[in-house]
Amino acid sequence: MLDLTYETPKIKTIAGAKHDWELVIGMEVHAQISSNAKLFSGASTQFGAEPNANVAFVDAAMPGMLPVINEYCIEQAVRTGLGLKAAINLTSAFDRKNYFYPDLPQGYQISQLYHPIVGEGEVLVEMGPGPELGKKRLVRIERIHMEQDAGKSIHDMDPSLSFVDLNRTGVALMEIVSKPDIRGPEEAAAFLTKLRQIVRYLGTCNGDMQSGAMRADVNVSVCLPGQYEKYQETQDFSHLGTRCEIKNMNSMRFIQQAIEIEAKRQIAIIEGGGKVDQETRLYDPDKGETRSMRSKEEAHDYRYFPDPDLLPLEIEQAWVDQIAATLPELPDAKKARFMGDYGLTDYDASVLTADVATADYFEAVADGRDGKQAANWVINELCGRLKQGDTDITESPVSPAQLGGILDLIAADTISGKIAKNLFEIIYTEGGDPAEVVEARGMKVVTDTGAIEAAVDEIIAANPAQVEKALQNPKLAGWFVGQVMKATGGKANPKAVNEIVAKKLGQ
Repeated sequence: MLDLTYETPKIKTIAGAKHDWELVIGMEVHAQISSNAKLFSGASTQFGAEPNANVAFVDAAMPGMLPVINEYCIEQAVRTGLGLKAAINLTSAFDRKNYFYPDLPQGYQISQLYHPIVGEGEVLVEMGPGPELGKKRLVRIERIHMEQDAGKSIHDMDPSLSFVDLNRTGVALMEIVSKPDIRGPEEAAAFLTKLRQIVRYLGTCNGDMQSGAMRADVNVSVCLPGQYEKYQETQDFSHLGTRCEIKNMNSMRFIQQAIEIEAKRQIAIIEGGGKVDQETRLYDPDKGETRSMRSKEEAHDYRYFPDPDLLPLEIEQAWVDQIAATLPELPDAKKARFMGDYGLTDYDASVLTADVATADYFEAVADGRDGKQAANWVINELCGRLKQGDTDITESPVSPAQLGGILDLIAADTISGKIAKNLFEIIYTEGGDPAEVVEARGMKVVTDTGAIEAAVDEIIAANPAQVEKALQNPKLAGWFVGQVMKATGGKANPKAVNEIVAKKLGQ
């Protein structure tokens, strides 16, 4: 069961010329649904295809073409809602959002305004590295509605013409709308990171922000300390100040920068006696500023009305229950289990559950072995080495069985920790069975106490001054252990070396 007794992060404040101000942030996250076909047509959703290769007649708005709902996309939206502990609406409906844009051939977008498929839910956001590490805030989800994506206009291929690629037109989107519960730039990034982690676990969106599969609109406003609490009591949004929306953000770093810059812009306007206009803005990372895109439209500006080509969508509770029964173990539950079953720290469990592939790899290595040791090797040795080559763990040249084999050799005292690291590098670059490599290359530790004792005697005899120091200060015995390990090429059994050195020095 999820433990909701946690310490919340401090509220982010920004110093103005007259007051300290608090941030209030809500996010609208657009997540492309993982599906082979679009929301209302059978056209492919393959990313990177030739321009206009994935366009059905419906997507191109050819006369007489009618949309047909893709059931799998509906299932994916329901699965996402369940993963966010949200209410699933058994009856929902699609509306037409009317506006002209060159890469939306219909002249309207099919969306859900009045009756979304998913209602209120929640996301437990955990802060990352920094002074707020490990602190958590519960961010409420207001709704998830489905809609079709627009295409892409291209302006840099010709000096006087613009081109349009309709491959993305009609791809199914989930718009995941949060309540204004986020209180700082770092929290906003942490929220989006957690949301991306959840949908990846669920398999409902690949979360790739570089390709546009996930992007966020960030609503920012500022208020004086105490005003947010008044909003919570009254649900009166006027206490939160006028919000501005920063559109189409696809970078955690840029999201944090844009929020900070936009907040300072609003504070300067208010403290200067002006009024913040509600509008949509764009962030320019090169200039370090947000700039006005258009005045913020309200729903009535889009002339929403129920789509006459699509009946209300009705789903059965039994179908929802079937989907719920197939949900995977989600990040919070997996993290708690890793801490309980394997004795991992909060940090180690967080790293290992950051994505499904890493968690699965770790569990395969830890099966029947010491969990903490397995975690150390996966996090420090494997992931560290993969990072050097910018390699994903799914493409790791060292399999879980091979890494587990190395740990088995350590546990059996066949190799030392130092030899294990050398063995790991061999397996990483050349492959092979760890036990066979150790045998073939003579990498086993020296367990012959006679040979180890002879090496100890030789080191002691050659360093009488160091012996005198060690007799005065027993902690210096470690110097002899290091010298013996060096003399034996790191192959001597460390435990045996320590015991024999201690005996020789009378400790």
